[in-house]
Amino acid sequence: MPGIDYRRLRQQVSMAQVLDLLGFQATRRQGNQLRGACPIPGCPSRSGRSFSVHLTRQVYRCFACRSHGNPLDLWAAVQRLPFHDATLNLCQTIRLIPPRLTDGHLHSQPNQFRHIPSRPPSPNR
Repeated sequence: MPGIDYRRLRQQVSMAQVLDLLGFQATRRQGNQLRGACPIPGCPSRSGRSFSVHLTRQVYRCFACRSHGNPLDLWAAVQRLPFHDATLNLCQTIRLIPPRLTDGHLHSQPNQFRHIPSRPPSPNR
């Protein structure tokens, strides 16, 4: 079975969607940036401003527990599940079929581990 295409999934699931599922209530809003209490269980913050979200960039950061990332990372942190399991759980929750990598998609990606030829030996050796 092909793996999950996380890049496509991040494009399909918005931070606003995840925050809504979590019942997040912003205590402050400035443009596309929200502040509020951290929804991650075990966060030591008592402040309602330690958690910051940028809706356009689709990222979050908690300055108390140091958690940060994209909507999938936030769901995994709140659910206390490994990333893959949390992703499947989120897809099930929002009734979304996880996008899968296809063989063509895998092979169309540039090889990030390209062979780099070694330098020719110096003439002094």
